[in-house]
Amino acid sequence: MFTFLLVVHAIIAAALVTVILMQKSEGGGLGMGGSPSGLMSARGAADFLTRMTSILATVFVCMSIALAFIAAHRQTQTIDTSLARPLPAAPAPAAQPLAPAQDAVPNAPADNGAVPLQR
Repeated sequence: MFTFLLVVHAIIAAALVTVILMQKSEGGGLGMGGSPSGLMSARGAADFLTRMTSILATVFVCMSIALAFIAAHRQTQTIDTSLARPLPAAPAPAAQPLAPAQDAVPNAPADNGAVPLQR
């Protein structure tokens, strides 16, 4: 059922994009009133596209909310691990580096009040 609603949602989204792109870009949009000249005139077609945009946008938002609700309340299924990468092997312990006995700055005078570096 969820997959079916998701496909219907995608079709509504494509129809909404198509209706929006068919409208004139010179204004008029959703805020204009009706025209008594009928559907066959240019103004009537614009009213029809405006009305379809409103309807499709409302259905799109309602379906988005419904799909979010359904997805949140679905039973969790098993996770498919067939494409999971194998975990890398644990790195071998590194050999102890040769270092001076103290954590002092190399080539620094021994007793000049310098603070040893903290790692």
